[in-house]
Amino acid sequence: MTGFPTTGRGRADLPAWRSILYVPANVPRYLAKAAEAGPDAVQLDLEDSIAPAEKERAREAVGQAARQLRAKGIDVSVRINQPLSLAVRDVEAVVGPDVGTIALTKVGGRSHVRLFDELVSECESRRQLALGHTRFIIAIETPEAFEDMLEIAKASPRAVAMILGAEDLALEWGCEPIEDVMRMPKQRLIAAARAAGILPLGMLGSITDFRDMEAFRAMVRRSRQFGFEGATCIHPSQVAVLNDEYMPSQEQLDSARNIVALDAEASAQGRGAFQVGGRMIDAPIVQRARRLLARAGRLQEGHGAA
Repeated sequence: MTGFPTTGRGRADLPAWRSILYVPANVPRYLAKAAEAGPDAVQLDLEDSIAPAEKERAREAVGQAARQLRAKGIDVSVRINQPLSLAVRDVEAVVGPDVGTIALTKVGGRSHVRLFDELVSECESRRQLALGHTRFIIAIETPEAFEDMLEIAKASPRAVAMILGAEDLALEWGCEPIEDVMRMPKQRLIAAARAAGILPLGMLGSITDFRDMEAFRAMVRRSRQFGFEGATCIHPSQVAVLNDEYMPSQEQLDSARNIVALDAEASAQGRGAFQVGGRMIDAPIVQRARRLLARAGRLQEGHGAA
């Protein structure tokens, strides 16, 4: 469809997100604190943090909140409700020039995503927005969706990221949402997101404990090593850690640049592999270095980080 990016691996339109801070859409005083924390994106919540009686007021608050955040250079996402009766009203209220992404909760399958793709297209047309302006974060929170993650991730070209709702899944599975238990499900989500060419967002552990920031930092570092590219968070104090840990370090960048340069030299001499510090470097390692440099470039362009 006109206006949409190409789907699949190699997409160049993916956002540069290290941190996405949840903020209840109906609490204005939290917006200033959120902006001061410096997240790459804010997710205005219409779902779990909003009482049923406050849903309509929260919807009405999204437009102004999104304008304030965009004026500060912060990307805006909105987490909508499920069931459908609430979700449709949410979408119709929030699609607009300052909302770049909608987080689809408790996705049931491919048809669920396609239904919202059609609805959002209609809303974009009414508001004279470019087709494809509004993108999707897909939340996998049910056992059925978990078994169909790859097809769900491919269901719409609006999808740019996928996340696992560990608390909801653990409830359905009858298990505890601790890191050891959720490691395999989260690895499967990373694999599905990568196969679909979208971002895997999240952490191996829980976002709910922000008291021990050193333990949080160590967990985020493990998460990056597993393949996550960024994560949501619930407290401003977590933002700086996510921004730091999901940004390639100077040491990593220097190493990647060296590998790419040496690969060019080796290629010019007809060699497909070479050594760096006693380590054999071949094509997959060179490609990993190039991807790291490309990600750093996106982050630097999007957020002024070095």
